[in-house]
Amino acid sequence: MKSMQMLPKSAQVTFRRVTSANVSEICELSETLPDEQRNFVADNGVSIAEGFCSESAWFRGIYADETLVGFVMLHDGSDWDDGIDCPGPYLWRFMIARPYQNCGFGKRAIVQIADRLRSRGIGELYTSYGLGEGGPQAFYEKLGFTPTGGMFDEEVEVVLKFAER
Repeated sequence: MKSMQMLPKSAQVTFRRVTSANVSEICELSETLPDEQRNFVADNGVSIAEGFCSESAWFRGIYADETLVGFVMLHDGSDWDDGIDCPGPYLWRFMIARPYQNCGFGKRAIVQIADRLRSRGIGELYTSYGLGEGGPQAFYEKLGFTPTGGMFDEEVEVVLKFAER
């Protein structure tokens, strides 16, 4: 994996397909997470394999300018074969490499995903998270995700309702 570099907070956040040219680097991003965070998200290699096996997944590397900083995988909604029962798009996997956390890239990626979904006439995005030390609860709360009252396996289900623009 390339060495981590300092990036300006103004770096443009984009999404790029997983290809033979970047798959190893995307997989290696999981190794940057501290143990307490790794307990809350599957390794990117597992996620990529699941994504290629699903007819309902959209997954991409997250880049800030030309630097890979994270990974995202969305699911269309309900798909019995994938074990997902959700009334709308589901943020199946999301991670930002440890060196790039707290730089605003994660928030900007979620905002762009919300904008993409809104442009397709979709009004909400679901996800779920486990509770505990190192968990992503505060990140999702800051973005406006609210509990639905439901659970997804052992995780709290939350939804982000998009404001009209």
